Amino acid sequence: MAEQTTRTLMRTVDIIVTGLFSPAAIAAIGLADLYARLPLRIGLGLGGGAIALSSQDTGADATATRDEAITQALCLGALAGIPFVFFGYFLGRESIAFLGANAEVAQMGGTYLAIIMATAPARHVGLIAARSLQGTGDTRTPMYVNVAANVLNAGGSVILGLGLFGAPQLEIVGVGIATAVANVYTAVALVAIIASPYRQGSLVRPRQLVIAKQLLVVSAPRVTEGLLATVIDFPFNSLLLLLGTEVNAAYQVGRRLYQQITGPLSRGYNVAASIVVGQRLGEGDPDEARFSGWAITGLGLATVGVIGLVLALFAYQFVEIFTDDPETVAHAAAFAQAYGVGAPFLVSYIIIAGALQGAGDTVTPLIARISALAIFYLGLSYVLAIPLGYGVFGICIGIVAHYVWSLLVVVAGYQYGGWAEKAERMMQERGSVPDADVDPDSSD
Repeated sequence: MAEQTTRTLMRTVDIIVTGLFSPAAIAAIGLADLYARLPLRIGLGLGGGAIALSSQDTGADATATRDEAITQALCLGALAGIPFVFFGYFLGRESIAFLGANAEVAQMGGTYLAIIMATAPARHVGLIAARSLQGTGDTRTPMYVNVAANVLNAGGSVILGLGLFGAPQLEIVGVGIATAVANVYTAVALVAIIASPYRQGSLVRPRQLVIAKQLLVVSAPRVTEGLLATVIDFPFNSLLLLLGTEVNAAYQVGRRLYQQITGPLSRGYNVAASIVVGQRLGEGDPDEARFSGWAITGLGLATVGVIGLVLALFAYQFVEIFTDDPETVAHAAAFAQAYGVGAPFLVSYIIIAGALQGAGDTVTPLIARISALAIFYLGLSYVLAIPLGYGVFGICIGIVAHYVWSLLVVVAGYQYGGWAEKAERMMQERGSVPDADVDPDSSD
C-alpha cells in the first residue's frame, strides 16, 4: 500500500504540474496515458502469472520451479515491450489525434507518449520483478525500490516540467523524461536484487516448457482483460470529448483523485489476496485460502469503502486542488462523487479478483470486468449521456453500475468455481507438489 501510495502520488503530481499549463495539457497527458496503459496491462498480466506461480511454489517450498517461473516471466516481459518502443516513436501524435483531439493536444500528447514508450520493456520488467518478489512474501523490497523510483519521478516532473533549480522548463516533455528515467531505474534495481543472494528467488536458466505454458495460460486472460479494458477506454474518452475538452480534463482529475485516495489500498489488498490465497493453496489448505479471501474483502470494505464515501461528500474541496477552472471543477466533482459511491463495490471486486488470480483463475475476473465495461461503463454511459441527454450525470451512473456488475460476477465465481482444484492440478503439472495419482511408496 505504501508503494502504491507513492506511485499514485507521482501520477497525481504529473496531473497537477500539467494543470499549471492548461486544460489541454491535462487532456494530452490523460489521452497519452490510454496508450501507455497497453504495456502496463501486459506487464501486470505477466506479473499476475508470476505472482500466482511464485506464491503457490513458495507455499509448497518448491524453490526450483519458483525461480524458473520468475526468470521466464522476466524474459517474456522484456520481449513483449519492444513493439511499443516503435509504436510510440512512429505513431505517437497520430494515435492521439485518432481519438478526436485537436492539433495542440495531439502534438503534446504524442511527444509525451514517444518518451515513455521508449522504456516499455523496462516497465514490463519492473512490474514482473516486483510481483515475483511479492509472491514469495517479500513485499518490502519492491516497496523500497518503487518508493525511491516514484519520488525520483515526482521530483523530476516538478523540476523539469516547471524549470526549477536552474533546469530548463520542458513542461510536458519534462514530465515524460522523469517517468522514463524512473521506469529504467526500477527495472535495473529489482532485477539486480533478484539476481543477488540476499532475497528469496533467483535467476536461473529456463528449462521447463510446462512453466512457460502455465505462465502464458494464467497471464493471457489478465493481459486480455487489461488490453480490452484499455481498448474500451478509447471510445469512452471519445465520448467525453464529445461533451467538451473540459469534460475530458474533469474526468482525468476525478479519476486521478479517486486513484490517489483509495487506489493504493485497493491494489494493496489485491496483491495481498493473491499472495495469501496462493500460499495457502501451496500449503494444501484450500479452506483457509477461501476464508482468507473473504476476510480481506471485509477489511477492504471497512477501509476503502468508508474512505470512498468521504470522498463523495467532500468532492468539490478535493478537486479544487487540481484546477480552478469553474466548469472543469464542477464536472470533476461529479466524477469524483461517482467513484466515491462505487468504492465499496470496486474494492470488493478487486480483492476477490486478486484471490482468484492467486489460485490461477484469471478467466472469471476477465469475464466480470470486460462485460461490465462493455455493457455499463461504455454502453449505458453513452445511452444516458447522448441519446437521453443526461450528459456527465449519465456517465457517472454508468461508472457506478459497472462496478456493481463486476462484483456480482466474481462473487459467483469465487463461491461456486473450481479454482482450488485448478491450482492443485497446475502445481502437480510443474512438479511443485506430488501427483495425487502416484503411490509415493511405489518402486518407480
